[in-house]
Amino acid sequence: MSFQATFKALSDPTRREILQLLRQGARSAGEIAEHFDMTGATISHHLSILKNAGLVDADRHGTYIYYELNLSVLEEILSWMKGMMEDTHEKNK
Repeated sequence: MSFQATFKALSDPTRREILQLLRQGARSAGEIAEHFDMTGATISHHLSILKNAGLVDADRHGTYIYYELNLSVLEEILSWMKGMMEDTHEKNK
């Protein structure tokens, strides 16, 4: 996982909304697409970017692929940001 890919993935409002949906649990691409006014191919593209950034995991069940949040990547980002804030806070004392 690279921070560059992660932040690029997070920069798009549709992808952030997909992540919000996945907070409720794993969903198929079709279930995700039902929440948007765009083609299935466009949703698949967004899911691919999220998967490549490590923000979602994909698990095949028969003919369906279910996507779910990968919280470890989000935790790593938050830990890095927290460290940056603590470093800055210490310098300003």
